[in-house]
Amino acid sequence: MSSIAELSQKLSSIWPLLDERTRRIMAASEAIGLGYGGVSMVHLACGLSRKAIAKGIREIQKGECPSAGRIRRPGAGRKNITISDPDLLAALDRLIDSGTRGDPESPLRWICKSTRTVAAELTKQDHPISYVKVAQLLHEQNYSLQSNRKTEEGDDHPDRDAQFRHINNCVKKTLAAGMPVISVDTKKKELIGNYNNDGQQWLPTKQPRKVNGHDFPDPKVPRAFPYGIYDLGRNVGFVNVGTDHDTGAFAVASIRGWWRFEGRHLYPRACQIVITADGGGSNGSRLRLWKLELQKLADETGLSLSVCHFPPGTSKWNKIEHRLFSFISSNWRGEPLRDYETIVNLISKTTTAKGLKVTCRLDRRKYPTGRKVTDEEMQRVNLKRNTFRGNWNYVINPNTRA
Repeated sequence: MSSIAELSQKLSSIWPLLDERTRRIMAASEAIGLGYGGVSMVHLACGLSRKAIAKGIREIQKGECPSAGRIRRPGAGRKNITISDPDLLAALDRLIDSGTRGDPESPLRWICKSTRTVAAELTKQDHPISYVKVAQLLHEQNYSLQSNRKTEEGDDHPDRDAQFRHINNCVKKTLAAGMPVISVDTKKKELIGNYNNDGQQWLPTKQPRKVNGHDFPDPKVPRAFPYGIYDLGRNVGFVNVGTDHDTGAFAVASIRGWWRFEGRHLYPRACQIVITADGGGSNGSRLRLWKLELQKLADETGLSLSVCHFPPGTSKWNKIEHRLFSFISSNWRGEPLRDYETIVNLISKTTTAKGLKVTCRLDRRKYPTGRKVTDEEMQRVNLKRNTFRGNWNYVINPNTRA
């Protein structure tokens, strides 16, 4: 025992100065010098495992030396959990998707579920993971965790959460059936000209782009109205840049353009389109012109158009805000939108690491405001309201087959 105590005292003086590999080699060298039983004595003296000491002996005998700066051989060590479980991130995204919140113009998002709750649910789905690792993965995905309390955001509608669940269930069922689900909205209108555009971009030092000193243009200054259609099932965006007014007719014309240019080719067997939209604006739930134009589109295509509106004050939960508009804003930050061609080109070049592709076209047609829809015209709209919140959820069926 005295020899073990002496050896322990000898190693303890230099042990803090060694790294993982040099400790292993030092222990192995002592074990070789002690002969039979040396591995056990060194193990008791320094606490290093017998397996590690035996590995050090093999390295000494073979003369192995790892690359400079390395402690372990290339490829050694535990694999990253996303490599050993490649479906984990997809499962995590599906689990928290319906609870995602955040500023649509910012990549930062947060969820209303604790890391322990998320970890427990993933483990039930055969993706064993600790709550600490869940937090790491969520931070890597630009999430910020909050408690699992409901967050108050102004005056919430009493059916707000129920409508979210209704939209989520409707979208899941439609995607599972192979039918198209699109999220639509109008992005913030943009001034056309040499005006300041928020954000920064890389330029030569002390050579910033010079723009107008004031952003108070004359009403005659042209504006752009980007109306977006985001395909939830295929991660594809379509943006129709209007030059006149953002009306219900313009909104439906944009959806019509998406169907003609992309939708009918991607979904040749579709009999229905699910549309998720805000509760106001050119696609508002109370807007008669929006419903009348949708009826025209249904008659032209023979498709049933199922519309789900988000409750008042919750437009930022519309998927198009997070998955399309925020990336467009990031792509053209710091770039003056001097003409329509610049806007179209910048939107078309918007991509993401997850494979987002965007098609953009310019719409110079006129969409006058003040269009009144009569009661007789509304009677021709073949509208069927849902039993739950029929003013937010309804289907417009075609009157005649195209």
